[in-house]
Amino acid sequence: MEIGPTEAQATRPGAWTPRPVSGVPSGVILFDGVCVFCSRWVTFVIALDRAKTFRFLPIQNEDGRRLAERIGITPDDPETNAVVLDGVAYLKSDAALMVLARLPDWSWTRLGWAFPKGLRDWTYDRIANNRYRIFGRLDACMVPSTEVRGRFLDRLPSPS
Repeated sequence: MEIGPTEAQATRPGAWTPRPVSGVPSGVILFDGVCVFCSRWVTFVIALDRAKTFRFLPIQNEDGRRLAERIGITPDDPETNAVVLDGVAYLKSDAALMVLARLPDWSWTRLGWAFPKGLRDWTYDRIANNRYRIFGRLDACMVPSTEVRGRFLDRLPSPS
């Protein structure tokens, strides 16, 4: 089974569609570092990502903010997390499905691509728009433990 949105899903006008992004290593997850739910998502991914495929960049740091702006996310009120894989930024439910499909024992989540993107993103938005109210907000970005600190990016590599 192929991973990713169909061509029709990826090219729908006005959608939060995958978009090319250069100069960002594959496997970077851009996340809202003060969102409790988003921080738990990062912790979940770290726990399951035995291959250490993913690295994490909070939107609240300078490079996270710049990356958010490059891919159309409002840094001061982020509407979505994102994952960059092989030069493509995936957003909203696409991002979640792309990450989950690459985690051991979670490949079954590829079935999520069978649902219309509009429905998937509508569901994603219900959670995203209420994440602070339901799960809370941190005063500062999560502080990773020393064991996983190396998987968090302070800066993106400079483009060659």
